[in-house]
Amino acid sequence: MDINARMLGVVVDSHLTMMMHASAVCRAAYYQLLQLHPLITSLSSDAAKLLVQAKAFISTRPDYCNLLLYRISDNLYRHLQAIQNAAARLITNMRRCEHITPVLQQLHWLPIHHCVHFKIVVLVYKALHNLLPAYLTENCQLVIVTGHRQLRSSNIDKCLAQRTNTRLGDRPLASAGPRVWNSLPTQLRQSDITLGQFRRALKTHLFGH
Repeated sequence: MDINARMLGVVVDSHLTMMMHASAVCRAAYYQLLQLHPLITSLSSDAAKLLVQAKAFISTRPDYCNLLLYRISDNLYRHLQAIQNAAARLITNMRRCEHITPVLQQLHWLPIHHCVHFKIVVLVYKALHNLLPAYLTENCQLVIVTGHRQLRSSNIDKCLAQRTNTRLGDRPLASAGPRVWNSLPTQLRQSDITLGQFRRALKTHLFGH
């Protein structure tokens, strides 16, 4: 029997598929977009963008706790991405037959799966630079030393990733963080880059992929 629980605004199912949470986010977001549709035509593009972000995204919070969306099924990602695509089309009055990627870039919106990666990597950066509480860095095992192997090199090049045998085991930050971090280009993993520089460079990198 499937059991669902709501914790801190996130609907968690017994198998941790996040299907119920994604469904709840999609329903709420589509409802908000439907309510906004009659108003958008009378607004400027900047005002429309602000209104959609405030009502459809902030109120329904598709980015809230999105670390839990790492490595969910491709089908769920497609459903969540459809929300963002619908919002972008509503703001720009774009037809469904037109390609959505240039519009997302114009709005400076990362696709949903890239938003998840962005959140993970920024947390790893903060952990490696001691910008997170100690209990988070210790639990994630991203810094200092594990056994005899140091996780942080002189230029913060790579992190030691935990080995797991299941897709579910890959999803905790302790495993996902190092894996996503290690996949970044070397220039993004330097120790002398500031957080602001890192975020801007990371967003540019993700837009290119």
